[in-house]
Amino acid sequence: MIFEFEGPIWFWKGPAPHHFVTVPKEEAEDLKAIQSKVTYGWGMIPVTVWINDTKWTTALFPKDGSFIVPMKLAARRAEGVSEGDIVKLRLEVAKNFE
Repeated sequence: MIFEFEGPIWFWKGPAPHHFVTVPKEEAEDLKAIQSKVTYGWGMIPVTVWINDTKWTTALFPKDGSFIVPMKLAARRAEGVSEGDIVKLRLEVAKNFE
């Protein structure tokens, strides 16, 4: 299952600071429909993410009724993006549920 959307990069200052993009509501609802089939615990969903040609694997975190995409430093550097930038993401959910 593949999802494409745009969103701003935001910074979380918690005990383990990191950058994220929030999945829009429509895509989040589709992800919730398959969440129980693909999660490996705590509601996290394994995905492959692309920004242009930059690709990495991670897991979506559930947050506030949606999901957030961790934005790896290497990917942000490769694409020259930072906090506040709007990025177009492509997500492919792990295929273990099909």
